[in-house]
Amino acid sequence: MTAPVLVFGWGNRSRGDDALGPLFVEQLRDALGGDDRVEFFDDYQLQVEHALDLVGRERVLFVDASLTAAAPFEATTLHPSRDATFTTHAMSPGSVMHVFRDLHHAEPPPCTLLAIRGERFELGEAPTPAALEHLALAVAWGREWLATGARHEHVEAAAHA
Repeated sequence: MTAPVLVFGWGNRSRGDDALGPLFVEQLRDALGGDDRVEFFDDYQLQVEHALDLVGRERVLFVDASLTAAAPFEATTLHPSRDATFTTHAMSPGSVMHVFRDLHHAEPPPCTLLAIRGERFELGEAPTPAALEHLALAVAWGREWLATGARHEHVEAAAHA
């Protein structure tokens, strides 16, 4: 049976703050302690195959590190889009949703992107202290997102700091 909620983080744990997506997944999963309504995935990058992970979901939270998001994080509602990443090995969440739409001739589940502000993405670095603070605030937000079932139609950012 497919869990109704998917939390999907991506990034490279060996590239400093790029680890924020997988770390978010790990920390939120640990905080929940085995909620069978939520499935957690992490990967290095989004790919076309991840459109299949949206099947049977009521909602999805995509989580990634960002150099451009306001600190500590931004949460935005996603929409299917065919963007420049559509034909690459690393896709955007909107492109994954677009592939879902093309495959199933139906709208994908509601999806939110949680972009956690990072600073440094160099190979071999550990996450920065600032990024880890942003991560802690994002995990608290994620717990609320799961508890309330809220979909955010606008950007949420520094107000949570």
